[in-house]
Amino acid sequence: MDDFRPVHRDPAPERYGRLRVQSDLSPAGWLTVHGPWRAAMGTVAGVAAPGFAAYARILHPARLDERPVRWSTVAAAQGARVTPVTRWHEVIGADGEYVNRPDPGLPGVWDEHPDEGPTPPEVARALLPVLARHTTTAEECWFGLWSGYGRWDWGRFPTFETPGRDEVLLAGRLADAVSPVSWDGFAELPDLWWPRDRSWCLGADVDLVSTYVGGAPELIADLLAAPDLEAHPVRPADPVG
Repeated sequence: MDDFRPVHRDPAPERYGRLRVQSDLSPAGWLTVHGPWRAAMGTVAGVAAPGFAAYARILHPARLDERPVRWSTVAAAQGARVTPVTRWHEVIGADGEYVNRPDPGLPGVWDEHPDEGPTPPEVARALLPVLARHTTTAEECWFGLWSGYGRWDWGRFPTFETPGRDEVLLAGRLADAVSPVSWDGFAELPDLWWPRDRSWCLGADVDLVSTYVGGAPELIADLLAAPDLEAHPVRPADPVG
C-alpha cells in the first residue's frame, strides 16, 4: 500500500500581497450566472468570459538562460510558424506531453518551456499599462484566484465557480495585480482580472501557457501593438489547450 501523506497547506492570509480577500462574492455574480460561460469551457470565451466584442491571446514566453524568448523566434528556428491558435507542442514538434520530455530545448534558441498557469509576472507587468488605458476604474478591480494553487488553504473563505475551477475573490487596484510575488516569491498571480466597469476581463488557467483578454476592439488592437507582448487576435469559440 502506498504511504500517502497529504501536502501541508498554510492557512490562507487576509491579504494576498496588497490584494484583499473577499467574503462577499457579489462582484463575481456577473460571471457565475453567465450561462454561456459554462457552455464555453475549453474555448477562449471559457477562459476570459463570453460577451466581449474582441479577444486576444497573450503567449507566455519560453526562455533561454532565464531570458524571455518569443514563440515566433522558436518557430522560425524549427521551420514552423505561429498562428493565433498554435499550441506550444506544435511549435517545437512534440506531442502533448512535452513538459516531461528529457533534455528540452534547442541550443542557442530556448532551454525552458513557457510557464503553465497564471500570467507570468513579466507578462503581467507589460499588460498593466495597456489594460489601465481601457478602463475608468483601474483603482477598483476584482481578481479570481484558483483555490487549488500553491500552499495556501483557502477553506475558510467562500469561492465562486468558473468552468472547472473554484475561485477565491480578491479586490484591489489594477496596479496591485502583481503584488503577490513581491510579498511571497512563490505566490501565483490571480488567474482572473476585471475592473468594476467590466470593460474587459483577463483569464488564465493552471493548464495553459497563454493568457486571454476579452474587451473592446480598441483594447485588443493596443495589446497586439504592445512591443513587450506576443499577442494574437482570437475568436471567442477558438479552442484553448
